[in-house]
Amino acid sequence: MALVIYWYDYICFGIVAVSFICSLWVLWRKELASEKDSTTIYESLLVARPDTDGFVDAMPRNHVGSSQLWTSCWKGLHPGWLLATRFISFLVMGGFLLWDISDWGATIFMYYTEWTFVLVMVYFALSTVTSGYGCWISSRSENGETAEPLRRGMEYVEVTNSVTYRVQGTKGTIKLQSHYAQEAFRLRAGFWGYLMQSIYQTCAGAVVLTDVIFWGIIVPFGSNARLGLNVLMGCMHTLNAVFLFLETSLNDLPFPWFRLAYFVQWSCLYVVFQWVIHACGFTWWPYPFLDLDIPWAPIWYFVLALVHIPCYGIYSLIVKAKNSIFPKWFPHAFVRSY
Repeated sequence: MALVIYWYDYICFGIVAVSFICSLWVLWRKELASEKDSTTIYESLLVARPDTDGFVDAMPRNHVGSSQLWTSCWKGLHPGWLLATRFISFLVMGGFLLWDISDWGATIFMYYTEWTFVLVMVYFALSTVTSGYGCWISSRSENGETAEPLRRGMEYVEVTNSVTYRVQGTKGTIKLQSHYAQEAFRLRAGFWGYLMQSIYQTCAGAVVLTDVIFWGIIVPFGSNARLGLNVLMGCMHTLNAVFLFLETSLNDLPFPWFRLAYFVQWSCLYVVFQWVIHACGFTWWPYPFLDLDIPWAPIWYFVLALVHIPCYGIYSLIVKAKNSIFPKWFPHAFVRSY
């Protein structure tokens, strides 16, 4: 192995391993939550939760319905605007990524910045396809060809069969006897919606981490970064946040805290990648704080593990501010996303 292992490096390995295992545990507890657990806020995208008496519960508060993937939090805003925003974001970021690769070659993917940049592009590509499908569904509904539910919140569905409502205290569920209505209420985001939501929240934390480290640490304290700072470098560490913030201001997706676990796993994957290529002979570390040859490496790794929490928290606060401020400023135009 080209990578020399010191005794303190095992602490670094342990920090990454514990972070990854803890993130798996969180996802197991939350994403794969028991169908019978009705005491917690139901946020999972993986498990549908039918009732026991032949009816189906309405979508719980923080659950993501399929329409939330392509509709906006602004009343009256056609899904086509969200589609255009996502597609333009993908094209612009793709252009800058090609520029970056043409200047630096494939080795530019040694950096976490490029990993995150590509991940944001993957999100916009997936969300563009989802929005395109949503616009198609919306156009069919407007033409009267389908009864696809388009409204969020209580997900009220118009059906020709008899409809029975039953409100159960704070649950606020709607009971429907129609088989069609049952199927409509069972409708969930599905695999691609689940993937899209997970990538979205991974990007949120990773973008904050990337830009904060670059503009707050590397540029002020790294002489090479200051000398090499140019338009391309500035855009690569700015556009990712700008387009993601624009997406957040328009979309109707919730932002539960437990998906911090995906962000942690993404960073763990990058760190393991660095270990592997250095074990295979690569000698240069793109980020000095990942260097395993320094005795205080465990301190750096521990700090990096902890910094994921405030980075994700910053974006969570942005989403909370959106849902707190916009309803006051635009009470008749904004719909709160839970």
